[in-house]
Amino acid sequence: MDVDAGVRVDLDLSAVRAMIAVSDEGQFGLAASALGISQQAVSKRIAKLEGQLGAQLFERRIGNVALTAHGARLLPHARSVLASADAAIAAVRDAQVLRVAVHGAQIADANLMRFYLEKHPDAEVELIMMGPSTTSRSAVIDCRVDVAFARAHWHTRPLPAYVTATPAYLDALHLLVGNGHPLAGRDQVELDDLDGLTAWVPGAGFDSEVGDFYGRLSESCGITINTERHPGGIGFANIIDRIADSTTLVTFGGAGTTTPWHPNIRRIPIVNPTPAYPMALLWRETITPHPQLSSLIDFVTGSYNGNAVSATWIPEPDRALFAR
Repeated sequence: MDVDAGVRVDLDLSAVRAMIAVSDEGQFGLAASALGISQQAVSKRIAKLEGQLGAQLFERRIGNVALTAHGARLLPHARSVLASADAAIAAVRDAQVLRVAVHGAQIADANLMRFYLEKHPDAEVELIMMGPSTTSRSAVIDCRVDVAFARAHWHTRPLPAYVTATPAYLDALHLLVGNGHPLAGRDQVELDDLDGLTAWVPGAGFDSEVGDFYGRLSESCGITINTERHPGGIGFANIIDRIADSTTLVTFGGAGTTTPWHPNIRRIPIVNPTPAYPMALLWRETITPHPQLSSLIDFVTGSYNGNAVSATWIPEPDRALFAR
């Protein structure tokens, strides 16, 4: 980079955070959504960082961006700087708040945490809502949160040694179809009956442990997973609206997930076996355990129903954790 060796550069942490978000999301717009700021603010922070370093960090393309060679060299250092800053802030916080990442307000993990907080009203917990492009699992690995509910296994990004996992919940999947679909009148379907169907699951279209789960489900039962984006977005309400109007597409809804109600949607149990999303509790091991952590671990391990594993389909790599 064109920075004089003797010149000190004081990096703006908000700009560093923006640089990491753009790299992770691949688009300025998605990075803005992840950070909760405007796309213009993201662009200004990246421009400031590039100006400080005297180097272009991203190559702008139609529809996405990619790291330049300078950006690729900076990225691991940027992650380290941000992790150190977050750890420093956490170390001096007056309130010992436990930062817990969940997949979204309607997903089973958020519902489980709401139940926990009702039972522990004095718990100092901050829920961090993640999304399909930056999952809860990534947040705990990257030291952005203390704890996360997520699928533990993903062969392309194994859990580091400082992250521990315990089974939390098996979210049994139901088949959701419109009332004009040929399966709409069925009381239940078997897993093998899904062969030849097409399920629209846009959230599985990102390179993540969620996408890996649905890929393995497709290989197991023969269902086609369609992950195309739709003009209306990938939110639950849009998914349900599209499925309700379709006579060919289906999707999945978890038993522990709050699915928007629609008069033309039919929820059909899947049996023999029932596919389930294996939700684990992941936390970062530290020298001094977080004072709020043991209570949450006790709650999760005490409520987990391991007897359900025998009747469910989960990816084989997940079974060792969930069968214990």
